[in-house]
Amino acid sequence: MLEYPEVTARAEELRAHVAGKRIKSVLPPTKPHKFCWFSGEAADYEKKLAGSTVAGAEGFGIFVELVFDNGQRLCINDGVNVRLVDSGDKIKDWQLFLSFEDGAALVFTVAMYGGIYLHTGEYDDPYYLKSRKALAPGDEGFAAYYRRLLEESKPNLSAKALLATEQRFPGIGNGVAQDILFQAGIHPKRKLGTLTGPDRERLLESIRSVLAEMAAKGGRDTEKNIFGQKGGYQTRMSKNALAGGCPKCGGPITKEAYLGGSVYYCAACQPQDQ
Repeated sequence: MLEYPEVTARAEELRAHVAGKRIKSVLPPTKPHKFCWFSGEAADYEKKLAGSTVAGAEGFGIFVELVFDNGQRLCINDGVNVRLVDSGDKIKDWQLFLSFEDGAALVFTVAMYGGIYLHTGEYDDPYYLKSRKALAPGDEGFAAYYRRLLEESKPNLSAKALLATEQRFPGIGNGVAQDILFQAGIHPKRKLGTLTGPDRERLLESIRSVLAEMAAKGGRDTEKNIFGQKGGYQTRMSKNALAGGCPKCGGPITKEAYLGGSVYYCAACQPQDQ
């Protein structure tokens, strides 16, 4: 899933390896996907993109967006995977296939759900607009925004709910929240009303430092880049780390369902009752 580190890394990869390439053809889905959404008909994307050149790529919130020199923009959200391949490779299925004149191609696939939207700047989806306006963790003003949200949130809201629900922080989802909370020593179920001033500042610093490290290393090892390679950041609290135990104390990592997804934590390093 595309979260802040992957959005940042995928945009950088697309700028480095796809910018300047000219579109030869655009192929619609090989077969329908019930939970893949397009703006209009995917079959119409070719007449809007053929002959145009990729001018750049942007990453924000839960979206990665390709920008073309004819004013078109192609954005994908957090459930879409994109791979850079040779157009002659044997690819079985896709939801969109962009073929370039130099023989390369971008293949877009969707596992569970996702959107692939072509627009000219007028896309008014609320998630897109909120992601567009979102402050990145390193931006000036992010700390003030974070502190204001904490003050406005109910005391019985959990730490995971603060970070990973209702798009309070577009780009921070359940995946990256696990390592953020672990680094801060805060249990996913801990209520905000129990957080001290130092706890809150430690969580802020963890958001910034963990996400920066994840992005700098090309994303998490639970996700893959445009070449199909795992990200260089080794997750500390995830399915990949479960068997290895806590990297701080060596104790067991607990996995359980909570708020619509799995949470991973070390009960010793992240006590719930404080």
